[in-house]
Amino acid sequence: MNFPAGLFGAAWAFWAWAALALVWLWALRTAPWRRLADSEQLNVWLGAIVVLMLVWSLKAGVQPGLNLHLLGATALTLMFGRQLAILGLSAVMAAVTLNGGAGWDAYALNVLITAVFPCVVADLLLRITVRYLPPNFFVYVFCAAFFGAGIAVVSTGLLATLLLWLAGAYPAQTLFEDYFPYFALLGFAEAWLNGAAITLMVVYFPRWVGSFDDRRYLWHRK
Repeated sequence: MNFPAGLFGAAWAFWAWAALALVWLWALRTAPWRRLADSEQLNVWLGAIVVLMLVWSLKAGVQPGLNLHLLGATALTLMFGRQLAILGLSAVMAAVTLNGGAGWDAYALNVLITAVFPCVVADLLLRITVRYLPPNFFVYVFCAAFFGAGIAVVSTGLLATLLLWLAGAYPAQTLFEDYFPYFALLGFAEAWLNGAAITLMVVYFPRWVGSFDDRRYLWHRK
């Protein structure tokens, strides 16, 4: 999912940077910075960024742009909210790009696809879970954490596939037969890992998961 430089044209890069600048402006202005005033929360946020830098560096692929790796976007969104998750994943992509795992010309597009989009999807699924489903611990874990992570990965893969096709980088047959189907496997793996990680954190370190309210999910008090 990390596109190298030159795979998309200059127009794609320009509009991607323009869109990303607006997203960063919104995230910087609305992010819950007070939460990071707590040194423990700041350390957890920075630690999560470092872990995801390592995770994103481990990817599989056979052709430029046709690679896959775990995202961790849902976990970071459930822990710190979509704004801090987007900013954190932007730092992760910057580190991956510096390490040669992607191209700077495609940096903005990479961030929009692998950071902004899955964080927005994860946040939307969380809001749907909170609003329409029963306030139950298992509902939160399975719907917001487990299925949320899987859906975020598969939808991100679909978006990346469509953009590669629209840009003319690869033919549709190659993309939909040899690339996109693997996102189902990746989504299943991310769902299990994300569900397990969030479950452990809400049990042992509930303060790390900002979207989890024990009064709602354990005591059923809104």
